[in-house]
Amino acid sequence: MPPSRLWTWLACLLLAPLAWWLALREGAAGWTMLAAALTALAVAGTWDRVQRRSTVRRNYPLLAHFRFLFESIRPEIRQYLIEDDDEAKPFSRVQRSLVYQRAKNVLDKRPFGTLVDVYADRYEWINHSLQPTRIEDHDFRLEVGRGRCAQPYACSVFNISAMSFGALSAHAILALNEGARRGRFYHDTGEGSISEYHRRPGGDLVWEIGSGYFGCRTPQGRFDPERFRDLAALPQVRMIELKLSQGAKPGHGGVLPAAKVSPEIAAARGVPVGEDCISPAAHSAFGTPRELLAFLSRLRELSGGKPVGFKLAIGHPWEWFAIAKAMRESGELPDFIVVDGGEGGTGAAPLEFSDHMGTPLVEALRLVHNTLVGLGLREQIRIAAAGKVVSAFDLARCLALGADWCNAARGFMFALGCLQSLQCHTGRCPTGVATQDRSRMRMLDVEDKAQRVFHFHQNTLKALKELLEGAGLRHPCELGPEHVMRRISATEVRSLADFYPWHRGGELLGEGSRLPAFARFWAVASADSFAPPAELVERRASKSV
Repeated sequence: MPPSRLWTWLACLLLAPLAWWLALREGAAGWTMLAAALTALAVAGTWDRVQRRSTVRRNYPLLAHFRFLFESIRPEIRQYLIEDDDEAKPFSRVQRSLVYQRAKNVLDKRPFGTLVDVYADRYEWINHSLQPTRIEDHDFRLEVGRGRCAQPYACSVFNISAMSFGALSAHAILALNEGARRGRFYHDTGEGSISEYHRRPGGDLVWEIGSGYFGCRTPQGRFDPERFRDLAALPQVRMIELKLSQGAKPGHGGVLPAAKVSPEIAAARGVPVGEDCISPAAHSAFGTPRELLAFLSRLRELSGGKPVGFKLAIGHPWEWFAIAKAMRESGELPDFIVVDGGEGGTGAAPLEFSDHMGTPLVEALRLVHNTLVGLGLREQIRIAAAGKVVSAFDLARCLALGADWCNAARGFMFALGCLQSLQCHTGRCPTGVATQDRSRMRMLDVEDKAQRVFHFHQNTLKALKELLEGAGLRHPCELGPEHVMRRISATEVRSLADFYPWHRGGELLGEGSRLPAFARFWAVASADSFAPPAELVERRASKSV
């Protein structure tokens, strides 16, 4: 039986011949008009099904036009004034419009100046220079793992963040990876491991390994070094990323229900078909900061010398400080650290975790950058940032705060055609992006959407290039917190360099830090344990149960 979303179109196909028969038999003008209308609708619906640019129209022939009609007559100014505090729509309409325009490679300019309130608190901007520069190429890159790895990687400053096959459809994965191949930027696999759809286009991959060790696990769910070695040897795999926690639901594990564990997903993850796929909240391969760093060194060796790092959403500061102390004391360093903001994440999560668990990106990024600078390790470890990064200004802000590159998830989902219907967990995604329903995902045209992914990446970097030129800079690495200004109140403006305190090089190796979090927790953090400081344990013990 056809899906219900096709009934309107199919009804027009079936009723049009009947209406023409009645029109010819009765000779009435009314029947002729009805037959003509049904024929026009049937033709329009058929064209919706066969065209390849709009997945929504392919999945919802005729019905999709009602959505586009209502969208076209909305108040035009309002589309720019809807802010991100709308709980049902995590991104404003102007942000999505920006991605759609850049992904479709159409004009992304706007007349009549700014429509945002430049006098609102927290309004941010970049100061321009009276001596703008001229940058020849927008393909900004940096090398990861140089001097430590046998196979360093020249990384783009803008890449696809972690989204697993299973959460995204096969066609979405194919389009993302093909877009990454064309633009020579990386595609993070997410913790669902490497599927055939990641491998088929040939784009660069960062293999994310979570606590379930999918793709490199024993039947008991432990880490399997031999399986890891085989998969990490793929030429497509350019770096290895160990996920400690994620912005969507930090400190929370997950279960992919047995009904969703198809043969394809089971093959990618290395789990049995039709059984619950468990992703624990914590890793079993290590239990202390020193063991974590030793495990990273082992992954680098097993991979044949590819850059290895870890991703985390910052939680308890003493746990991050414990890792940092272990780095300094052991000399075992990651090649990169991905800082995931608590506001980020495309995965479904409990509401409280999405809204109130995990440190937001700006504070998390500043803490990690300050720690590495204070230890004199910043030049040896790259930092990536992820968390609602969509525009070139978002990129510039993160780079100014200490990141070397940025990853984006939702921005690239929008490039695929995602329109935030919030049906990801139901399997009824109207755009074929976040579903395993084959009838829906087949309507997502891989070639068209891969080109949009490529264009979004390229046009965003071109916009970043223009921002840098306007600021008188020549490369993103020259951006610093002094370049970004923020309005604090109606009468006060500061640069991020003045708004946030910053460590001096090697400061933590001397007399200690001036910053509050460091002053309180740095001294009591231990490289041998993630445990909380004794003062907190004593305070908890004083409470009655």
